[in-house]
Amino acid sequence: MNQKYRGRLAPSPTGYLHLGHARTFWAAQQRAKIFGGELILRNDDLDSTRYKMEFVDAMIEDMHWFGFEWREGPDMGGPFAPYKQSERMDFYRAALGKLRAGNFIYPCTCSRKDIQAAVTAPHASEDEVIYPGTCRGKRDECDVMREADTGSSSRSTRHAALRFRVPDGETISFIDENLGLQKSIAGKDFGDFVVWRNDGVPAYQLACVADDAAMQITEVVRGADLLVSTARQILLYRALGFVVPKFFHCELILDDKGERLAKRHDVLSLRTLKEQGNTPEQIRAGWGGKPAGS
Repeated sequence: MNQKYRGRLAPSPTGYLHLGHARTFWAAQQRAKIFGGELILRNDDLDSTRYKMEFVDAMIEDMHWFGFEWREGPDMGGPFAPYKQSERMDFYRAALGKLRAGNFIYPCTCSRKDIQAAVTAPHASEDEVIYPGTCRGKRDECDVMREADTGSSSRSTRHAALRFRVPDGETISFIDENLGLQKSIAGKDFGDFVVWRNDGVPAYQLACVADDAAMQITEVVRGADLLVSTARQILLYRALGFVVPKFFHCELILDDKGERLAKRHDVLSLRTLKEQGNTPEQIRAGWGGKPAGS
């Protein structure tokens, strides 16, 4: 890599960190060490309806206990502060303004029920149906997008989301540093996606891209459940004129039913495992699998 390696840990304080988080974050830390780079911690706390301050404190405490080390973060600051997404709204509005200027986005008033009624079936690999493009023609509602840019809390902003218009039929491909060549077809594997929610909050896709670009992240390490999100984000990087980082998607840890771990699995949270007397070394010894640098 020409640029010094910069990786990141980006947990959301919506519950206690579990084994899946730990293994993915550990892979990120190992890759930062392999490439002689730096690791930063970012608190992805945009979803104010779900996160709790107790989870923020527990997140940092549990990560220190497990052996994570970062050079920049909400607990120590750094050159790309603030490291809390809730304090970075100006970055997101600036990115949204670029998307609007390039005619990449449009207002959407469809509810989840509307979208489900307009399509025949959900996509097999997604938790949501592919958006059918119902509101693509709504180009005369520029006031909605202008209010989102400025942070206005007007009635129209609250009731319209903003979607990114994907290039239907285009294959979005990238080489994953762990899983190899990945391909997704826009309009088939994923549709127009929300970049600004109808409650005036930037969506995950836009916030993630804006922050990773601003913080000069060179490689994003995360779970394989976000592979399709990567295709969406590559389109955002391109539209915004940002350099696309490398990606390393980790295989998921599954529970005894074959489902990926979620924060509802309290029995497998780092906090519970620590209280049961487990050490970080014992937990890591049980992972197995391919090392982060292979």
